[in-house]
Amino acid sequence: MNLAMANIKKSKSATVSLFIFILVAALLLNIGLMVITQLNMFFDQKAEQLNDPHVTIVMDQANYNSTHEEFLANYPGIKEAETEEIIHMNLANYKFGNGELTNSAVMYNADANRNIGPLKLVEKLNTSSANDIFVPYSFKTVGGYELGDDFTITLQDKDYEYRVAGFFETTMMGTNNIGVMKFMLPQNSYQSLVDELENQSKWISLSAVMKDSTNSARLENDFIQDVRKSQGEKDTPYIFGINIEMVESVNTLTINIIATILVAFAAIIVLVSLIVIKFRVSNNIEDGMANIGVLKSIGYTSGQILSSIILQYNLIALCASVIGIALSYALMPLIGSIISTISGLIWTQNLDMVVNLIGIVIVTICVVIVTLVSALRVRKILPVAALRGGIQTHSFRKNHIPLARAKGGLHFLLAIKSMLSNSKQNIMISLIVMALTFATVFSVVLYYNIASDKSAFVDLFGSEPANVYIAVKPDADTRVLMSGIEQMDYVRKVNIFDTIETRVDDQNVYTNVTDHYNQLENNIVYEGRQPKHENEISISWLISNQINKGIGDTVEVEYGNKTASFLVTGLSQSIGNSGQIGSLTMEGIQQLQSNYKGTTLYVYLDGISNKDFIQNVQEQYGNSIVETLDIDENIESQTSMYTAAVFAVMVMVLTINVLVVVMILYLVIKTMITKRKKEFGVMKAMGYSTIQLMNQISISFLPVIISGVIIGGLLGIVFTNPMLSVLLSSAGVKRLDFTMHLPSILILCAGILILAYIVSMFVSLKIKKISAYSLITE
Repeated sequence: MNLAMANIKKSKSATVSLFIFILVAALLLNIGLMVITQLNMFFDQKAEQLNDPHVTIVMDQANYNSTHEEFLANYPGIKEAETEEIIHMNLANYKFGNGELTNSAVMYNADANRNIGPLKLVEKLNTSSANDIFVPYSFKTVGGYELGDDFTITLQDKDYEYRVAGFFETTMMGTNNIGVMKFMLPQNSYQSLVDELENQSKWISLSAVMKDSTNSARLENDFIQDVRKSQGEKDTPYIFGINIEMVESVNTLTINIIATILVAFAAIIVLVSLIVIKFRVSNNIEDGMANIGVLKSIGYTSGQILSSIILQYNLIALCASVIGIALSYALMPLIGSIISTISGLIWTQNLDMVVNLIGIVIVTICVVIVTLVSALRVRKILPVAALRGGIQTHSFRKNHIPLARAKGGLHFLLAIKSMLSNSKQNIMISLIVMALTFATVFSVVLYYNIASDKSAFVDLFGSEPANVYIAVKPDADTRVLMSGIEQMDYVRKVNIFDTIETRVDDQNVYTNVTDHYNQLENNIVYEGRQPKHENEISISWLISNQINKGIGDTVEVEYGNKTASFLVTGLSQSIGNSGQIGSLTMEGIQQLQSNYKGTTLYVYLDGISNKDFIQNVQEQYGNSIVETLDIDENIESQTSMYTAAVFAVMVMVLTINVLVVVMILYLVIKTMITKRKKEFGVMKAMGYSTIQLMNQISISFLPVIISGVIIGGLLGIVFTNPMLSVLLSSAGVKRLDFTMHLPSILILCAGILILAYIVSMFVSLKIKKISAYSLITE
């Protein structure tokens, strides 16, 4: 212990730098592990706390009958079920975040008696008014609303104005990435809206709480299929369901990516710490060779000296890990705010001693192993050799660049000689810079594709990048309307593109339907091709794994009361709709429903704003249109939450990278100056200026750092997409094509080089204090 403490006191700056590295690593590791381990239980715990349903079905009251309640009452595994009247506003529009959001809005009576999903306000106004509305908590975290703000919801060009009177938590229909949002209206406001909307208000919400929430998706599928079968030959009723498994999958995807990035970055910092420890142990042994000889001469065993070295670094690692984990709880509110932004739920962080101990044990064991391996050479050092400074023979290194014969500037040659004489140190710096550059490129590429060029990110959800979405009225002729819109000015093309629910070999599948898939701009098929003929289908690779069928196999597709066989022609990917995606041609779906004609048009524009086109199409074809949607603005609103979350991670990664680069260079250059103090003093006596020696040191590090930056940057470019594909594979992604924005990457790499040069120059200022006189008088 005395030897360990003496070594710690002797190298204070090295101890502090190593302490900070391990502290940061433990902090990031603990945050990542806590989020990953607790997130899986988070939604179930919230659902139980709020008494929320595990499944919610919304359907038109005209298609509802008492047999549907009986189905829920007799379904195995249901603890409780409840039915109530609601208002359903399909394709409602309102301001949310940075843009206008258009999706379904479901209005509940806030004053109705209900056991499942009761109103539990997080914040509320003390006063009430005739136009109050209660909105999900996500409207505060990412929607940009505060208590008392005006809230306008638009349906079919008619505005309904309210005042935000409170925010409530809900696990179901509480975020803008599900496609439907839940609102609560006081009794009077609710009844006024019912009277104003007339027939549109006749909707029913069925909620169910299950004993096992993992069966929620099956219940939803079974219920919807039962309703459709009960309709016989009638048109398929409008019905949709939401289950907690789907909500959890959608909302935890980004959070899990962020947590995984934090754990991976923590692993990089731990690796940096271990490399630094190996460097410090090797240096300490070389610098303290005479001391080791003295200790062995007076009776210390190799094991005792080895133990003191291990204890020295173990104490640093243990203290830094404990403090890092304690500090991680101070940073958890920041992570909690990201989770709340994405999920619309308040994240309450609990003390998790098991995860904390796992973090401490992982870091400490790594430090012990590396220290032990690095210090084992102590056992081979004989006392007499140690007292001679470790010199056992007179075989010295080859002079690779003899100054008498080498060509080039003197300062440059001296810098290169310095670099070549410290190969192990240079390898260490290069590895560290490479790892940090890779981590930075990874985070910058992720941010660029979510915040700047969103096309690849949006394509992951299976979305078609059109400009305007048009919902066609049931009694309108879709083909005639499509032909008319195609003739309008500034219209590049128009596609029918529906998404319906079918069953493929008893698996519920969200199925795309269009005439010609080669006219779409987002080809989600990564192997094989999209269907061309009426007997062909493509399915996602997740569905393929579930039914154990692939390209060339035949599957049974069920829609309504009919079933037909289709040939699988391609495998697709999407993180939208939980990856449960399929594609049929229009002729294919008409085999299952002969009168199917398509109800959705996607319009691609060129040379006109979306809003101007929407106004024009409403004026010309308003009688045939249910609703229009600005797809670009909707995407901007929906992706704003992801942008904020990934930006926070990128800033964290960049900040830590800058800190690590500064500290590594400080540690290495300070050590170099201390070891070469006499050499620098002699050179100053010969006439070298401080600035010349500083430049020599900086130039000696530049080739090493340049190589690390180049290799790290190339690794980032090559492996970012494969690594993200692995992270997103559970959500349905098999292949990723994020854009590698080379100007951003080059600026980043140049920034690391400039930072390294500036830091090395500043740290090298210590040479100013060295003089021949001071060396003689010491």
